[in-house]
Amino acid sequence: MTADVSTNYGGRAYLRPSFLRSLTWLDWVYALALGAGALFALSRFGEYMDIYEKVILLATAGVFAWMGWAWKPMRPLLAGVTLLALAAIGAYGGDLARADQAFFLKYMLSSQSAIAWMSVLFFMATAVYWVGLLRGSAFASATGSGLTWAAVVLGATGLLVRWYESYLIGADVGHIPVSNLYEVFVLFCLITALFYLYFEQHYATRSMGAFVLLVISAAVGFLLWYTFEREAQEIQPLVPALQSWWMKIHVPANFVGYGTFSLASMVGFAYLVRVHGTSDSRRSALALWAAAFFLALLLALESVAFRKTTGSPYWMGFFAILLVIFGAIVLARKRIAARLPAPEILDDVMYKSIAIGFGFFTVATILGALWAAEAWGSYWQWDPKETWALIVWLNYAAWLHIRQIKGLRGPVLAWWALVGLAVTTFAFLGVNIFLSGLHSYGQL
Repeated sequence: MTADVSTNYGGRAYLRPSFLRSLTWLDWVYALALGAGALFALSRFGEYMDIYEKVILLATAGVFAWMGWAWKPMRPLLAGVTLLALAAIGAYGGDLARADQAFFLKYMLSSQSAIAWMSVLFFMATAVYWVGLLRGSAFASATGSGLTWAAVVLGATGLLVRWYESYLIGADVGHIPVSNLYEVFVLFCLITALFYLYFEQHYATRSMGAFVLLVISAAVGFLLWYTFEREAQEIQPLVPALQSWWMKIHVPANFVGYGTFSLASMVGFAYLVRVHGTSDSRRSALALWAAAFFLALLLALESVAFRKTTGSPYWMGFFAILLVIFGAIVLARKRIAARLPAPEILDDVMYKSIAIGFGFFTVATILGALWAAEAWGSYWQWDPKETWALIVWLNYAAWLHIRQIKGLRGPVLAWWALVGLAVTTFAFLGVNIFLSGLHSYGQL
């Protein structure tokens, strides 16, 4: 682990320091701080944890230490979220009623307020990213990036504070906030945004943000509807099926998959704009119009399902807004295409997103099978949720196989990524809307 690695470039050998030798004393201080925090939590709350939860706690500290070493922006992000969450917990003083009494909590850092700020900031970031892309403004694009970071900070703070609030309601109610659609939609937004921000820095381009933030904003649109129409922000006790430590690892792993698959689909659309946008042919224009309509319909899929239950024009209006947005993208395709990264970069981002998501989704599926064996006595029941998870897995396994083994590149894989989003969306939401089964506790 500490030996230097020899790398050959153009016939000349260079010594590249190993990963551990490249770490500075600040890196080790950061890791020690995480370890100390985990040990403090273990000493304070260990009596309420079983052995599995203790292992998860310590492993989480190790994972975040590695993430902070591999990607330096993770460190100030964690520090900011921790400080804000601790400030909110201190403001509560053990009294949940203070959420509506203390100014700081009511308007900023109660879980609902922080998540509301996250939603506003994601909308703002989307608009500013598009201004930056259309006008070629580096300042606007940098502002969009900053707003996205701020949204992630407040969204993550909101989830942590919500976790604390659940325990203020009652020890039997308290649980990690990944148990219902409201909470996992926040998690989805955060994971998708974080992976995008990583690629943004890695490839030194912000032009993809205008596309990726669209799928995050669509998720925020659902979150707002779900909050106002269903009062989903209310913390409820866990149903018996979810009272398991498996949930703490299965759900986050699943949503890394959902988030990166969604990111790949939007980058796939950007790829299509990049390769077709410079062409004057009617075929290229029709291909983009088809992709735009498909995405608008897909991101507003709930407009059809929820209109039956609410009778509200909200979702049809949402669909109309998406049609206008994607239609405008097609009309401005030449200007946009000229400012997007090279197709090779977009293809690489799409590939890496799907590869990462596939790895995590595979782990999540295995964890889900182990959880099912413990809860229901069988690893696999062909429940609708399990069946569609398998379909999602097979879809992306085939995508990766075609790209890696057959060497296929280009618009075909971009279109496949868009279709993959439809499959993923149905597995995530469609099953909850139209089907029932062992996972029916997640119905809308």
